[in-house]
Amino acid sequence: MIEVVLLLNFVATSVMTGVIWFVQWVHYPLLATVPVDGAIDVATEHQRRTGQVLALPMAVEGFTTLALLAYQFAGDLTSVSPILPWAGAVMLAVALGSTVFVSVPLHAKMATNPSAEIGKRLVDTNWPRTIAWTTRSVVCAVMILQLVRA
Repeated sequence: MIEVVLLLNFVATSVMTGVIWFVQWVHYPLLATVPVDGAIDVATEHQRRTGQVLALPMAVEGFTTLALLAYQFAGDLTSVSPILPWAGAVMLAVALGSTVFVSVPLHAKMATNPSAEIGKRLVDTNWPRTIAWTTRSVVCAVMILQLVRA
């Protein structure tokens, strides 16, 4: 069961990493160029569609991260370095914290009072999420390698 949880965690994190790089490199810079008269519709639709795409991987990532911490706490994850599940959890907290406290409020502003400055701030403030999910991907891959080699 640990193998399944670890694999699901890796897949969900990989999806989030791919999406966040797409958002960072392509989507947010384009969102910043939308004319103000169309930005409200674009921002609202962005929020709706993004929620539909990311709800499942975010839920899987959260539950499997908690499960890995529980396995590690119970002593059932002995073939994986004990710091790795915690490092992954910290990176997830950074990514989700940045999402909730920075990105969501900026998206709300974009959907009510859009400006090119808000679009630029979305790009600039998205880097912590991008780095956190990228780091999580590496941590998850290392945990899988450690489990396979054990």
